[in-house]
Amino acid sequence: MDTLRFYVATVAETLLRMLPFPTRTGLYAIGRPGPDSPVLLTCNFHLTVERVKRALRGVDCWLLVANSRGINVWCAATGGLLTNHDVISVLKTSGIEERVHHREVILPQLAATGVEAKLIRQKTHWKVLWGPVEAKDIPGYLAAGKQKTAAMRRVEFPWLRRLEMAVAWGFPISAVTALVAWFVWRAALVPLVALVWLVALLVFLAFPLYERFLSTEGVHKGFIVFDFGQSGVQVFLWVLVMAASLLIGQMTGGLTWGYALRWGLASLLVVVMVSIDLMGSTPIYKSGLHEDRLLSVRLDRDLCKGAGFCEDVCPRDCFEVDREARKATRPRADACVQCGACIVQCPFDALSFATPSGEIIPPADIRTYKLNLMGRRIKAAG
Repeated sequence: MDTLRFYVATVAETLLRMLPFPTRTGLYAIGRPGPDSPVLLTCNFHLTVERVKRALRGVDCWLLVANSRGINVWCAATGGLLTNHDVISVLKTSGIEERVHHREVILPQLAATGVEAKLIRQKTHWKVLWGPVEAKDIPGYLAAGKQKTAAMRRVEFPWLRRLEMAVAWGFPISAVTALVAWFVWRAALVPLVALVWLVALLVFLAFPLYERFLSTEGVHKGFIVFDFGQSGVQVFLWVLVMAASLLIGQMTGGLTWGYALRWGLASLLVVVMVSIDLMGSTPIYKSGLHEDRLLSVRLDRDLCKGAGFCEDVCPRDCFEVDREARKATRPRADACVQCGACIVQCPFDALSFATPSGEIIPPADIRTYKLNLMGRRIKAAG
């Protein structure tokens, strides 16, 4: 029954992924935990909690669920909905302090964009460890003495995640399309809905075939390079879909100028709606609608002490830390998604954002002002 509920929740909440799905906050006992068992913390997005609990089967531990307003970890932390205050609140009010002898809490790595480990320790005396990106890696992380491999730190976009995004975009857009078609073009309702799902699946499942065209390297280096870009991908997809529509019209004997114009406009609208924020729908690119995509991370080597927090929280594995020289480098800087986690966590303020004109955005601003869905930085709630 639990398995059935899990899969029902997965399907339902993936179809409606754009909406928040909050669940109960507080303390959960996983297995038979004791006073020396590890303490983990996650957000209160229902599907995330269920996936974490499922990944922890066979592990005795405590799970704290903090209030993220029903939003997933990365989006909530980046947008100021999973804050220092929320983590402190659940640590202080859940009763966990009376249940364990230690003061060590494992947070999801992707919460590092909005939760400051240093401040949590100052306010609560709890030490924050950054766990793996994926819940499935938590048992291996615990078994390895709470040590992460590079693969555990890195965000990827495998086919299953791409399928989830296709469903997350396909369902609401197909529902809106069906409603509009019911009133303005009822005869084409079923083909239009099928077109939405076809485009959604094509956009995301074929992502590896055109990923290299989404590079923003030229922007950061300050000169023009060949960059097909998101708009170019959209044009290519539209031409492909339009060609298929014309072929179907030819085969069925219905190809006319009116047919071509109607399906040309309909397919263009569908492609634009599904891929309007193509880069932002992936975990490996910054949204093309956000000005933050133009920022670059600046490393001040004079201030760097090689603490290694940047390497620990970077979701794209941009950093390497020389433990002997106690200095960090960014050998894979071109993979950066400007999430700001490294800036938030650096205790020496050796990292900051720089604009294309060279203006420096202080670390304090990144810690205070979070990025909302519209790409504007607003003051975090807590």
